[in-house]
Amino acid sequence: MEPNGLSQEEISMRLEELNDACEVPWCVEGDYLKKQFAFKSFNAAFGFMTRVAIKAEKVDHHPEWTNVYGRVDVALTTHDADGLTEQDFSLAAFMDRISGL
Repeated sequence: MEPNGLSQEEISMRLEELNDACEVPWCVEGDYLKKQFAFKSFNAAFGFMTRVAIKAEKVDHHPEWTNVYGRVDVALTTHDADGLTEQDFSLAAFMDRISGL
C-alpha cells in the first residue's frame, strides 16, 4: 500500500503543530520538510543520528541528511507519495524529542 500525500492545508497544519513544540523551526521547501540541528560536538551529533537511524529502520522511513562536526541537516520526504506524508511529520517529531535542543 502506497502512502498518501498530505494536502497543502494538512501540511500547514502539521507544520504549525510541529513547530509549536520546538525552538528551531522546521520549514517546508518543495516536497521536503527540513531542519538543521546543532550539537556541541561530533559525538553528540553522531549519537543523535544513530538513534534516528534505529527508529528510521524500524518504521522503514529514512531521512536524507548530512553531518559536519556538530551540525546535522535533515530533509524528509516520502518518495512513494511524491511529497510529504504523516510519516515525515512523525519522524520529525521523534527527532525533536530526542535532540535535547
